[in-house]
Amino acid sequence: MCALTADRSLKMLSRSIDDYPEGIILPIDKPYRWTSADVIRKIKFAAVKHFGKKNLKVGHAGTLDPLATGVLIVCIGKATKLAEEIQKSDKEYIAGITFGATTPSYDLEKPIDRMYPTDGVSENAVRKALEGFIGEQEQVAPLFSAKSVDGVRAYELARKLYRSGGELDAQAEELLSRQWITISATELLSFETGQRGTREDGHGGNRRLWLPKREGTHCVGRIVGPSVPGPDSAGASGRINVTDNSGLGLPRAEVRIACSKGTYIRAFARDLGEALASGAHLDSLIRSRCGEFTVENALLLEEALALLQK
Repeated sequence: MCALTADRSLKMLSRSIDDYPEGIILPIDKPYRWTSADVIRKIKFAAVKHFGKKNLKVGHAGTLDPLATGVLIVCIGKATKLAEEIQKSDKEYIAGITFGATTPSYDLEKPIDRMYPTDGVSENAVRKALEGFIGEQEQVAPLFSAKSVDGVRAYELARKLYRSGGELDAQAEELLSRQWITISATELLSFETGQRGTREDGHGGNRRLWLPKREGTHCVGRIVGPSVPGPDSAGASGRINVTDNSGLGLPRAEVRIACSKGTYIRAFARDLGEALASGAHLDSLIRSRCGEFTVENALLLEEALALLQK
């Protein structure tokens, strides 16, 4: 099996898929506002042309939300048989969480639907609340998700309810069953009080996420994604709406979360807000690791496409 990362010296893949009898794995740093399906379509189009094989199989090992960036594992050829096994791997995320407000989608895809008091939200309170999430637990998936409900994607039901003005929160429990997940580690990376736009450690609020240093990586300190929506990149889905709540002056935390397959970080943000007697929603998300693959050694989409150019 050929697994390519950002520290590879290979400039282009062989023109024959037969040279990769176990398939090809491309860990890609998914662009912001691209759906996982958008990435697969782009890679498949290039791969079919490169290998000259119309029925070439291309898929991913676990979807990533459009408003998230980070590791998306793309499998080509025989490697698609490994997608389910890779999807079972533990994952790690860096989440930006805004307190004091909720949205129906638990992220920025929908506008704020309710405001909450933030009197109990502080750096110490967040740190203590995070400790309570360690271990095995039940989690209700967001209604706006790819989870299947009686053969129908939850987001399809959610959008129908949203258009009809239905009470999403009241119907979510009826539509989505709880599932068991495991959170193995949490870490509060930063906290902003929101009132003055500064962090509680006294540093100015920098609304861009930096990944911590990891051994064996070649691009430590790379800025991997904005917390505030930036300009659309070519190929970003026009169906994806983004709201900007950064001007509300609400408390905000950046949290590292190591967890099992099936964990919804948007639901984690919702539950963390409830644990602090407030509300919360996700304002940024990076999948920093999927199994053995990390965002530091993932390929940018243009790098992956360069391997498949004629």
